[in-house]
Amino acid sequence: MSAIQALELHGQPALQLRTPHGDSVTVALHGAHVLSWVTADGVERLYLSPRAAIDGRSAIRGGVPVCFPQFNQRGPLPKHGFARNLPWTAEPDAASEASSLALSLRDSEATRLVWPQAFRVDLVVSLAPHTLNIGLTVHNTGRQPWSFAAALHTYLRLDELADARLQGLQGANRWDAVRDDRHVETAAALAFTSEFDSVYAAPAKPLRLVQPAGTLEISQSASCTETVVWNPGAALSATLADMPPDGYRHMLCVEAARIDEPVVLEAGTQWRGWQQLRVA
Repeated sequence: MSAIQALELHGQPALQLRTPHGDSVTVALHGAHVLSWVTADGVERLYLSPRAAIDGRSAIRGGVPVCFPQFNQRGPLPKHGFARNLPWTAEPDAASEASSLALSLRDSEATRLVWPQAFRVDLVVSLAPHTLNIGLTVHNTGRQPWSFAAALHTYLRLDELADARLQGLQGANRWDAVRDDRHVETAAALAFTSEFDSVYAAPAKPLRLVQPAGTLEISQSASCTETVVWNPGAALSATLADMPPDGYRHMLCVEAARIDEPVVLEAGTQWRGWQQLRVA
């Protein structure tokens, strides 16, 4: 039987799920932020910056930040919205037979000051052998429709950036944010030699992150219509106070996102998106 344990990290509340097959996942209540996913072979699969601020106030550098209801600075709200900067509530998830953790965030006086909408967001983090699934469900609990953007801003751990290749985006429409250029991706496998920041039309088939030590398969729901790929490169990494100068060598963000065409959610309805990571 899987076991869920409450713990503290840097004085902040978190939950850890361990399964009989040996996988574990740790989630901070601040931001419903997945901090760690360790597979049964003892390998950490997510990157968490050793300089990340885990203080109950700041956004955490690494793991899986939840971007909601805005992506990046595409709107009037703080960067990536407010969900990653607020405390979430742990919820029972009886249907999961303890194979997952469930957390929720509801509108409050604090959220209504910056975004006057009635909502509930649920995050369910599930484990299976060598597999992590993160599901995000957004509910409109008000009486009027509203729109939002969202992303699971996943930081994948790399042994060495120079040795990593991301396969599966060839033929996808790409917006290169570094060069502000739109084109169709021609590379069968992406390599990373400098700052990389691109939004892709999400492909129907899973991506593959290939490293000498093994391969990670990355899937996302059709409701997440974009895949964002980001690495800050050496120059930008050196300017980030919450990342070591060489941190860029050990991470790659591959994000399941809905950003180019925001979701319009009618009163009383919901939207769900997910990302799945599987050791191939």
